[in-house]
Amino acid sequence: ISLERDKVTNDPKSTMPAAFVSFKSRWGAAVCAQTQQTRNPTIWLTEWAPEPRDVYWPNLAIPYVSLSVRRLIIAVAFFFLTFFFMIPIAIVQGLASLDGIQKAAPWLKPLVSIPIIKSFIQGFLPGIALKLFLIFLPTILMIMSKFEGFGSISSLERRSASRYYLFSFVNIFLGNILTGSAFQQLDSFIHQPANQYPITIGTAIPLKASFFITYIMVDGWSGIAAEVLMLKPLIIYHLKNFFLVKTEKDREEAMDPGSIGFNTGEPRIQLYFLLGLVYAAVTPTVLPFIIIFFGLAYVVFRHQIINVYNQQYESGAAFWPDVHFRIIIALIVSQIVLMGLLTTKKAASSTPFLIVLPILTIWFFRYCKGRFESAFVKFPLQEAMMKDTLERATEPNLNIKGYLQYAYVHPVFKASLEDDDDEEDATSLKWETESATVPTKRHSRRNTPLPSRISGASSPSMSGGIKNDPES
Repeated sequence: ISLERDKVTNDPKSTMPAAFVSFKSRWGAAVCAQTQQTRNPTIWLTEWAPEPRDVYWPNLAIPYVSLSVRRLIIAVAFFFLTFFFMIPIAIVQGLASLDGIQKAAPWLKPLVSIPIIKSFIQGFLPGIALKLFLIFLPTILMIMSKFEGFGSISSLERRSASRYYLFSFVNIFLGNILTGSAFQQLDSFIHQPANQYPITIGTAIPLKASFFITYIMVDGWSGIAAEVLMLKPLIIYHLKNFFLVKTEKDREEAMDPGSIGFNTGEPRIQLYFLLGLVYAAVTPTVLPFIIIFFGLAYVVFRHQIINVYNQQYESGAAFWPDVHFRIIIALIVSQIVLMGLLTTKKAASSTPFLIVLPILTIWFFRYCKGRFESAFVKFPLQEAMMKDTLERATEPNLNIKGYLQYAYVHPVFKASLEDDDDEEDATSLKWETESATVPTKRHSRRNTPLPSRISGASSPSMSGGIKNDPES
């Protein structure tokens, strides 16, 4: 390992065209990170560095032009993934329906005629088929985000979460509301006039309430139960414990539950928030299932975040602008669906008054974006100067250079630093153990039992120890 490390250190091809620059003050760092350094903005790019645990090192060496090409490729690939993914889902859900099973396997007709099996096929089987197809989706989206070239783990998860939500909106929400395959849906939307979109969606949404109730129970409630059980980390721990664990350090690493998956959990919760807003006025019978899900999710995720997960990074609430944007989308979709539903119920005279709702929602979003978004992406110079002044007054001898010197160290070199630290700890421990011990009269009671709660007297071992002390 040491030879390989020396080879990497001396190889000029291993040098990244990127660097972490530290400053003596927050004001200097804010000026450098938030301003353009050269006349050509592509020569020297500066941005805020993520925290050391949040750095995704493989993407730091990607050139600027390559980033633009990669993101264009991934945008096209995600478009085809979103629409082509609906084809196998539609086929499997068609086979999972009662008519599909009878056509594909006529010899199962007596079996599916049993009331219990018939109810299971009509209620749960389509939702289970959809859930099985979505198992591999987070991994695919994370690979696509890594290919795009983001330099931090939090930005990778934010992009994956945005795409996961968009995919769920198209394939789970719209895909199950509108009948037909993805290309039939696209063709029908292209040839329809724009004023027919709300009517089409408003007519189809009440008919799919039973499916979404089933989906909430299959995906939502069972997902919360799986979050409590944590079967995947448990199985991985036992496999590592059986094959790989040799030391206590290996055992601690095997027992690490990891961090919460923001790229899957957050967009999934927002999908249920969308369903709750849409069906609140259309089919209120869905709301109890949504409320139960959010109640269970609050209790379980609060416990998991506080007591179970080891958070991998801290991003400073960088997820919130995306979360707020998706909440606004859910509000606008629910308002459009309500307008379409009222149009089909011969209440078209009230529809023009509802047009004000999406307009006000978009205005509110633009106001929040202009007023609050900068707090999540920029650091005010006024705040930086105030903190620098306060720090110089309260901690004049603070040496932050010692921390920054080894904070952003590549993982290749971290092993050598840890080995040096271990050698220093071993040397200090040896010096402490070899030092002469000074006898004292005080005896340690760390391992002695406490007095009995029942009798209130001291235990025999403690009293015997006191009696045997010649100086007592």
